[in-house]
Amino acid sequence: MNPYTCGHVYVVDDNPDIRFYLTDLLRQMGYSIEGYDSAQAFLQQSIEIFPAVLVLDVRMPGMSGVDLQEKMKALGRNTPIIFISGESESEEIIRAMKGRPIEFLWKPFQIQTLIDAIDRGLAVDSVNRQDFIQKNEIRRKWQALSAREREVFVLMLEGHTNKGISEKLDILPDTAKKHRANILQKMQVHHLADLMALCKGLDMEALEP
Repeated sequence: MNPYTCGHVYVVDDNPDIRFYLTDLLRQMGYSIEGYDSAQAFLQQSIEIFPAVLVLDVRMPGMSGVDLQEKMKALGRNTPIIFISGESESEEIIRAMKGRPIEFLWKPFQIQTLIDAIDRGLAVDSVNRQDFIQKNEIRRKWQALSAREREVFVLMLEGHTNKGISEKLDILPDTAKKHRANILQKMQVHHLADLMALCKGLDMEALEP
């Protein structure tokens, strides 16, 4: 049984035969499906769903699949993409691959190859979604800190002791200790090690509103 039966697949292809074939087949296999005949229609009508994968034709009238890929990136939509193509110039392929799609499939392709790529994409999107949720939760807690607590927060992550923090900020050690305790409480962790693990690899500038 497909482990991602709750996964969603967008199919964007201006060829109605291919679009109808893929949407019908994938629906029968347990995926939820939306089909669009153009990149513009996808942008105007689609709703962001998680986890999801976009099966995208490279060459279409108007906005191409690669144009749509770049537009989605600009909009902050990170749905994994599987490109499908009957023919493409090398420049198109290079542009497409710069966006790191899950797969680039040449028509006609084996349906199992597409299914494997879809499942990989859904797995990636599930991880991305959890990461997005976690970062938003950290951002919410960070924004609850006072301006002084945020200064102490950064120094804590840099490994400064209460004494070091007090010297850096010209405050009493007891005041630094209180700030430290408040920060741990607001970030909902018990120890500095937990706080450092929570924020590992996080861009602190991205936490600002």
